[in-house]
Amino acid sequence: MTIPRLRAALAALSVALLLAVSPQPSAAADGTPVVDVGATGAPFKGTTADGQVRGYLDAHSHLMSYLGFGGSLMCGETFDPGGPAAALKDCPDHAPNGIPAWFENFTRKGTPFGSHDTTGWPTFKDWPAYDSFTHEQTWYKWIERSWRAGQRVLVNQLVDNRTLCEIYPLKKYPCDEMETIRRQAKATYALQAFVDRENGGAGKGWFRVVTSPEQARRVIEQGKLAVVLGIETSEPFGCREVYGKPRCTKADIDRGLDEVQKLGVSSMFLCHKFDNALCGVRYDADTTGVIMNLGQFVGSGRFWQADRCTAPEHDNPIMPSGQLGDLLAGPLGGLRKLGVTVPVYPSAPLCNANGLTDLGAYTLRGMVKRKMIIELDHMSAKAAGQSLNLLEKARYPGVISSHSWSDEHYLSRVYRLGGMVTSYASSAPQFITGWKQAKAQADPRYLFGYGYGLDANGMGPLPAPRTTAAADPLKYPFRSPVDPGVTLTRQKTGVRTWDLNTDGVANYGLVPDWIADLRHVGGGGITDDMAKGAEAYLEMWQRAKK
Repeated sequence: MTIPRLRAALAALSVALLLAVSPQPSAAADGTPVVDVGATGAPFKGTTADGQVRGYLDAHSHLMSYLGFGGSLMCGETFDPGGPAAALKDCPDHAPNGIPAWFENFTRKGTPFGSHDTTGWPTFKDWPAYDSFTHEQTWYKWIERSWRAGQRVLVNQLVDNRTLCEIYPLKKYPCDEMETIRRQAKATYALQAFVDRENGGAGKGWFRVVTSPEQARRVIEQGKLAVVLGIETSEPFGCREVYGKPRCTKADIDRGLDEVQKLGVSSMFLCHKFDNALCGVRYDADTTGVIMNLGQFVGSGRFWQADRCTAPEHDNPIMPSGQLGDLLAGPLGGLRKLGVTVPVYPSAPLCNANGLTDLGAYTLRGMVKRKMIIELDHMSAKAAGQSLNLLEKARYPGVISSHSWSDEHYLSRVYRLGGMVTSYASSAPQFITGWKQAKAQADPRYLFGYGYGLDANGMGPLPAPRTTAAADPLKYPFRSPVDPGVTLTRQKTGVRTWDLNTDGVANYGLVPDWIADLRHVGGGGITDDMAKGAEAYLEMWQRAKK
């Protein structure tokens, strides 16, 4: 046997022995609830041989959304000094048996009628789950498991929606979106201090909020998680639009941008779910689109305005239109000049008639001036194209499509600018397809690293169990494909043991399992690129800072 083969054989033997003796979740013999992140081994520190940081990237999640939408829509908390029993409990209004939880029932089962077990900690019979939209998915110990397995960047999107807050009958807080941003930013720093206290004092914790790529690089080289603050709201700085008239000014935008930068925000969306005074929105599709269109009318006095597209770029379909829509959409569209909109649309492909407004262009230029990262997702096809025109003229690379909410024809333009694309997290086969498509459009001048937008606690589905998992499961224990020094067993919280094969990504702690499944299904190429996700994000951010 040659020396290289001998070394390879010894390495393989050491891996096998390590996996064979890896500890299983430490369930107490008497059934006492435990918290076991199921990860052993020291997280990677420093850089690779070529000076790059190593780690994977979540470019879009919502750690503090339980403080948004009035504070009563989302159940549970990311952390609580009272421990898991205090943090991981159901909403009081879901009792008894989840029957009154009409929003949860509707988003999960398609009907306001249903039920679920409301116990939460320690049994978690029915939630969290990959398809449960109102129950906590980002408890900090679940995030810790992902960090230990190799995650090094997490973009925490501070989120709110005034219209949804006003419609939902229960509230702890007012529906002012900027007040919510302040509250969620404060809570993120409080979580940092909480993790510090658990790890020996100020600055010693693994959860670190960062405000520059240089600071993020230092944090990651220490083997910690760099947390970037972003904003995803429907009316940034109060920039709503009512009957076509903006409710904000350039002075409001300047004050708002300065304020959020002081809060530590580095990334922002211009619009989300509804048209506002900055840009037209990319529609939600199908039944959700019908509901959002009603919200659009409630919040602005106007329904979405859509025309049939002639360019390759387009928005999502709103609802089935048929021949009647094709017949009436044109004549009814003429009423827009009178300020009247009717929810009748031609056949797909559709494009929102509203693009980037003058105030929206002013906001983009303000973000460029302040070296902030611009989120392209949720803009209408028209607005996204106009925004890219502006950014290309400015030669500004600080742009990202973080969770597959932009037309695919724009992705190559994002890459040519020096920006970044990450995909909405989905089951392995679908996500792998998105990775291949993105890599084919990447610009070879820049490092290609790939990430995901999990959108945890964002009222969207997390990756479901793979349909072929029963016949070809992810096997436990496994070594992290991003940080081979860490071995993972099944995660246990309370008396519940989680398994990706049957649960999908039911909570944030199952992200490492999902990434291992990506390697299992797609080979090492995808996880090699995901290991470069943090570095690629930092390089994009550094290009924007020049």
